[in-house]
Amino acid sequence: MSSREKVYEYMNKCGVLYLATINNNKPKLRPLGFRMMVDGQIYFLTGTFKQVYNQMIRNNNIEFLGHNGSEFIRYYGKVIFDEDEDKSLLKKAFEKMPMLEKSYGADSDLKPAIFHISKATAEIRNVAGIIESYDFLD
Repeated sequence: MSSREKVYEYMNKCGVLYLATINNNKPKLRPLGFRMMVDGQIYFLTGTFKQVYNQMIRNNNIEFLGHNGSEFIRYYGKVIFDEDEDKSLLKKAFEKMPMLEKSYGADSDLKPAIFHISKATAEIRNVAGIIESYDFLD
């Protein structure tokens, strides 16, 4: 299992992740339930109509936090929005979470934004400090 697959599996154990961005120089945190792994990369999805999307456009430094018992994960880096011109990532997202198709499918005017984290760092931690750390330079 690759390091990124280990991180993805740990995220899945956490359930919902919390995404931190900056809004007018103040932190903004919200739950984000969707993620998928495709070809060794972890992808996330949000809507282009949401404030979080605009916050990530203005400042592409973000962090995810997930909680798993007495441990937690921090996953942070720079947002890269994926073009997905052939809609292959979106199709995979619909397969993973079919309810997304109701919001972002062909019959919807809402536009999805699929993104991943570049130059990412993942830290699995507890109150005493870092248990495991992974750096992804891509």
